[in-house]
Amino acid sequence: MFETLKNAFATKEIRIKIFATLGLLLAYRLGCFIPIPGFDVTALKEMTAESEFLSLLSTITGGSLSQGTLFALGIIPFINAFIIMQLLTLIIPKLEKLSKEGGEEGRAKITQITRYVALGLAAVQAVGIMISWNNSGIILPTFGQNWVTIVFATIILVGGSVLVMWLSERITEYGIGNGTSLIIFIGILSTAAASLPATFDYIGNDVNLIWNLIGFLIIVFLIFVLIVFVDGAERRITVQYAKQVKGNKMYGGQTTHIPIRVNSSGVMPIIFASAFMSFPSMIMQMFGWETSGFGVWYLTYLTPFGNNAIGSVVYYLFMVLLIIFFAYFYAQIQFNPEDVSRNIQQYGGFLPGIRPGKPTSDYLKKISNRITLFGAIFLGFIAVVPTFLFDLIGSSIGLASAFSATGLLIVVSVALEFNKQLEAQIMMRHYKGFLK
Repeated sequence: MFETLKNAFATKEIRIKIFATLGLLLAYRLGCFIPIPGFDVTALKEMTAESEFLSLLSTITGGSLSQGTLFALGIIPFINAFIIMQLLTLIIPKLEKLSKEGGEEGRAKITQITRYVALGLAAVQAVGIMISWNNSGIILPTFGQNWVTIVFATIILVGGSVLVMWLSERITEYGIGNGTSLIIFIGILSTAAASLPATFDYIGNDVNLIWNLIGFLIIVFLIFVLIVFVDGAERRITVQYAKQVKGNKMYGGQTTHIPIRVNSSGVMPIIFASAFMSFPSMIMQMFGWETSGFGVWYLTYLTPFGNNAIGSVVYYLFMVLLIIFFAYFYAQIQFNPEDVSRNIQQYGGFLPGIRPGKPTSDYLKKISNRITLFGAIFLGFIAVVPTFLFDLIGSSIGLASAFSATGLLIVVSVALEFNKQLEAQIMMRHYKGFLK
């Protein structure tokens, strides 16, 4: 990694791209500190800390959501819009044709539609958040009446989300790596860094707490190693291409492989599962149904913050089951055994020992399902087990909510992808110089 950075800064074009990326990320972080007037920030932080889903969203936005700043929605509406467009591309034939056969123009049209969907989602989420905060007493009558503050803050939140989306696209276009991933990456790191001063204050009051810090860092390191190991794990399926004679030339005769990653869906199943489990509580907070019979029962038995220990067990059990479900669902979107089998057969390839056609697609499907199961179990472990360890060791030094296994998973994935992008840029410049 350090050698890659050294080689990258030695090349002028790559160095300019790196500085452009850093400048755009700095502009994003400055927007995270611009407050929106009309909020009780103390009550907002308490409300965010009590919701696992809101805590995750606040971590992704670099703490902007818990502080009620300009970029409180962050890149989240654009991520949701991108996921929705991926699903619609599989369902709507016109979008599928536009995606596969439209070329650069088709992808540009889908990107434009994604922007419009993101704008609509940002408006819906901003209105929902404002209603929820108003019912929780977070909104202050800064402009005379609450509804004026709600309208003003909604416009600001939607505008901030659109600005973040624009910044992410500029990073992708002029910088290095995916802008959306890098914005999430920098948000998670800034959230963790903001908790360090409080940690030093805790240790200053009680020196013995330094052992908690050491234990906490050891757990973070072990989780980091586990994530790196699983992120690079893949099953390689050998593909053999038969030799073909066309004219005076011979084609084929090569051996390649199909890589199927263990954790191909990344962190998306955890985000989907967290959103699904937290959606009912958000609706109840929005309409003030927490005190109803169903509201009290749900918040007691189906949330990790209820007074009943059974509630936490049931919550995390459903959480793991949903993660497994969404892992399989997302794997079906990314890897289609029928299409892969058809492409292999079309180019004269075959799997050793497997007949072409349906037997090949069935074999690929069986392998994909087995690997997806291991990846889903890994995500379930990451989402549940480290949470208890972080709460057990990190609560006494103020780091329980600073680090999350989900955040570490995102950070590691983005860092590895950024390293690959840098290596690709260096390799491309290297070949250019070689050809000259």
